Amino acid sequence: MTEEIDHAEDEELYEHHRIEVDKGQGLLRLDKYLINRIQNATRSKIQSAIESESVRVNGQVVRSSYRVHPLDVITVALPHPPRETEVLPENISLDIVYEDDDLLVVNKAAGMVVHPAHGNWSGTLVNALAYHFQNLPTTQNGIGRPGLIHRIDKDTSGLLVIAKTEFAMAHLARQFFDHSIERTYLALVWGEPQPPEGTITGHVARSVKDRRVMDVFPDGDWGKHAITHYQVLKPLRYVSLVQCKLETGRTHQIRIHMKYKGHPLFNDAAYGGDRVLKGTVFTKYKQFVDNCFALCPRQALHARSLGFEHPRTKQRMYFEADLPADMQALIEKWERYVNHE
Repeated sequence: MTEEIDHAEDEELYEHHRIEVDKGQGLLRLDKYLINRIQNATRSKIQSAIESESVRVNGQVVRSSYRVHPLDVITVALPHPPRETEVLPENISLDIVYEDDDLLVVNKAAGMVVHPAHGNWSGTLVNALAYHFQNLPTTQNGIGRPGLIHRIDKDTSGLLVIAKTEFAMAHLARQFFDHSIERTYLALVWGEPQPPEGTITGHVARSVKDRRVMDVFPDGDWGKHAITHYQVLKPLRYVSLVQCKLETGRTHQIRIHMKYKGHPLFNDAAYGGDRVLKGTVFTKYKQFVDNCFALCPRQALHARSLGFEHPRTKQRMYFEADLPADMQALIEKWERYVNHE
């Protein structure tokens, strides 16, 4: 029996298989068994997954030569294959924070789409990476596709890790599945969350009223399990700078969890944060808020830090990206307003 579970639609791009070996299964090498059982799985992809410890048998790491036994329970974490869409390399400037032979970390600007899709076939991060990889001296004949393991929304800025090899993709995908990847975000939200530090839980799924946005289903009868840990860093009466640490990665998780708690992200049009939600509606204050919206014309969300184990060296790596200029200016504007009241 094969069961696919825990596939995050937007944030984490991997698939997880749980396979219970049939009673009558004869002894067969693990790699050969998985190639036969998992659709579209290539030998190199399976080998990379096993080598990166992304395949477990009865909870244990094994080698490719392991002989599958009846009733074994096999778990596999694999990056999703790229869509069958030609990616055209484009010479787009990238803010590369770190790069080696296995991976690179980029600081994505707000406004850049991560992956080509309907309405955004060019100008994406993947188009830029395809050009960058094409011109690397280590690639041959321009072959070398960036390996997305996770992504962030178009109007969210911040850090992303991209794999450059099948082995790195499999290893990083396992870390996302095991929740050992450290991810913190900075968000400006409406109001002052109480208590100032806590955890938001609630299954996340597409809204039944509007398929373009997500919704929280607190009873857990629908959607995917989601956990966000938050801490108020700077309360500013009308708004607050909040740090959010992701335990799971779901589509719009921070945006919908903060709305569910009653504190939508500032200027988040999809979730009601693009209007005055705290304070008066008098003309002077409303004009100030409108000026703030113009200063940061997007949801005020930034992927601040990223920590993970390097696939090859096993060294713990940690990266931080400063707040972009629009969010920094926005926070300073609110600070001045509150201090002068």
